Amino acid sequence: MAKYKIIATAAMGIEALVAKEVRALGYDCEVDNGKVIFEGDELAIARCNLWLRTADRIKVQVGQFKARTFDELFEQTKALNWGDYLPVDAQFPVSGKSVKSKLFSVSDCQSIVKKAIVDSMKKHYNKTTGWLEETGSTFKIEVALLKDVATLTIDASGAGLHKRGYRVGQGEAPLKETLAAALIMLTPWNANRPFVDVFCGSGTIAIEAALIGQNIAPGFNRDFLSEEWPWMSASIWDKAREEAEDLANYDQVLDIAGHDIDHRMVKVAEQNAFEAGLGDLIQFKQMQVRDFTTPKEYGIIIGNPPYGERLSDRPSVEKMYAEMGEAFSKLDTWSIYMLTSHEQFEQYYGKKATKKRKLFNGFIKTDYYQYWGPRPPRNDQ
Repeated sequence: MAKYKIIATAAMGIEALVAKEVRALGYDCEVDNGKVIFEGDELAIARCNLWLRTADRIKVQVGQFKARTFDELFEQTKALNWGDYLPVDAQFPVSGKSVKSKLFSVSDCQSIVKKAIVDSMKKHYNKTTGWLEETGSTFKIEVALLKDVATLTIDASGAGLHKRGYRVGQGEAPLKETLAAALIMLTPWNANRPFVDVFCGSGTIAIEAALIGQNIAPGFNRDFLSEEWPWMSASIWDKAREEAEDLANYDQVLDIAGHDIDHRMVKVAEQNAFEAGLGDLIQFKQMQVRDFTTPKEYGIIIGNPPYGERLSDRPSVEKMYAEMGEAFSKLDTWSIYMLTSHEQFEQYYGKKATKKRKLFNGFIKTDYYQYWGPRPPRNDQ
């Protein structure tokens, strides 16, 4: 099998988590801002699409070079071996972005790259006349310029990896599935410990916990753009999916619950869990956070509460933080993790966090407040 340079893109702040996942799949990698870079074959492309919980998408890098003029961009793009990636009838739309570069007109860069690829393909396939018929598989190409360095990639995922395929409904501000998985992976939770999302909304965090708890590949329920590519044969995808099926532990017992103040969101969460095939594993119920009590020990609570972004919402949100702090103060052995953009969260919650981690929820800068409880006795872990 051929070797490819593969890029797993990541939201700012969770690149290290993506790298950990890539290494767990057996690939050495290097971490950069917003991405993790590694080498792998066709099977690696399939496995990473299926398994990476926290990456945004998988891309195949075709080339990277300095480009300060349109001539340089054209000639160096044309010199790349596009015929090794694109069949003669490939559909290849070109998108672009430019940051801190002399070539700042994205539309010009896109059209130049498109023309250069056409010239390269015509030469590769000995087509001296006529057009290239773009009627075959789709290869989404991106030209990304950063400080005058052009990186040309092909998107192997299609829809972003956060689109797991189970979300039939959602609330006003749904948490991306990739971020939900990251929030869980930043805790010491494992399948033997109780898990509660006290602001479950459409159920994303609880569903992602169940997928992690039973070692189910997050991409098991969806298709990927690269499944259309002639050099990504069906047998490769079959092999990757068989591996995912073999590694899933459907018998693993889990103690996962999701609570929300809105009974309509509880229904949506139940539907989403059912769509993911996890309907029997998660207990969803309507509950206010101030009413939370449990006799269980050594559990993990994760929450993405309202932030109070609108000034009119602040007083009620701050009151709710205080009530939450009061309710959780009785949970001596539990660990609590809360994501919010409210800068005075600790003040209203009534306790300073053990640790804070900066994360982005979409474009909102947030802190992940971590309150570490004691480790469970060895036999409970």
